[in-house]
Amino acid sequence: MSLIPRPDERSDARERALYLLYEAESKGLTPLDVLELQVLAPDELTQTLVRGVAEHRERLDAAIDSRATGWTLERMPVIDLNVLRIGAFELAERSDVPVAVVLDEAVNLVKQFSTDDSGRFVNGVLAALVADLRE
Repeated sequence: MSLIPRPDERSDARERALYLLYEAESKGLTPLDVLELQVLAPDELTQTLVRGVAEHRERLDAAIDSRATGWTLERMPVIDLNVLRIGAFELAERSDVPVAVVLDEAVNLVKQFSTDDSGRFVNGVLAALVADLRE
């Protein structure tokens, strides 16, 4: 058995992280509180993503806000914003994940759970963030 998660397992972990971040936002809890409230501990990657977004949220939000031309964080759909946070965290802190994978995964997530226009928006913001967050 391999210790490296398969690509579909990584996609599932990102989706689970999105669920947990959405739950935190909708219940007025911190992402770390939501993690602690889980009956079964989420897998390692899901925890890494949720903790990473929680710990770096200020920096991630500032970066997203600087590149989301014509949008404020408050106006963004919660799903879009949390997908952007996950993607921005991966760009900034997970250099082992290729940029193309970060963008593709984020676009797929947002297309699945948000509006028709969200894919283009998320792709544009994250593509602009590459220069800011990835060395």
